[in-house]
Amino acid sequence: MLDAQRASSIEDDLFFRRNPTLCRRGTWRSRSTVVEQDGYAAEPQHGDDLAGTFGANVRRRREEAGLTLEQLSTRSSVSRAMLSKVERGEKSPTIGVASRIAYALDTSLSDLIGAPAAAASGAAVVMRKNDRPVFRDPETGFERHMVSAAPGAGDAELIVHHLPAQVSTGLLPAYPPGTEKQLVVLEGTLTAAIGGISETLNAGDSLYFQADADHGFANRTNAPCEYIMVISRRT
Repeated sequence: MLDAQRASSIEDDLFFRRNPTLCRRGTWRSRSTVVEQDGYAAEPQHGDDLAGTFGANVRRRREEAGLTLEQLSTRSSVSRAMLSKVERGEKSPTIGVASRIAYALDTSLSDLIGAPAAAASGAAVVMRKNDRPVFRDPETGFERHMVSAAPGAGDAELIVHHLPAQVSTGLLPAYPPGTEKQLVVLEGTLTAAIGGISETLNAGDSLYFQADADHGFANRTNAPCEYIMVISRRT
């Protein structure tokens, strides 16, 4: 069980919402705010085709759901103009915006990033480090590495997160009921905020929580933080 650290949760909420790294232009402010020109960098980063792949998958999922850009904008609180640029691969979204788009499309962030296809039944699958699908937040340097070799083969995803010093993911939208997250900190110190409760974890510490509430992760230190996470869904 999480310790109810109510006093520090107020401070944590301020960090998640008002971290200087996150509150400059280009960052989502709150779930009720429609993002206009915020939430993306001017150009796709790091020389990969993340923006193009992500955008194509957003469009595919939106069309499969029979949604217009305007309808998706209403569901996600991301502006129609922003969504259009994301779909065309012109803008690379932040982790907060990407998560809200995935939630609005009733799919996983891994699906939009471009997770590897599931293996055939009984087959062994290897995914090399250089082949990992990686989401990089263009505003903060946060990285989300998809390390499940065959994520479609079961009900769980294996993810590695890298948080630079003094960086937060921001508050992320709740997952559908039945979604659970477990994590272990590999390096550094991590602050997790879940539904108004916060917990500080050091290297080697682990955490379980039900992800059907707003939550987020922050590195409030001057050293990098890395943690591995399992996302599972009860059916």
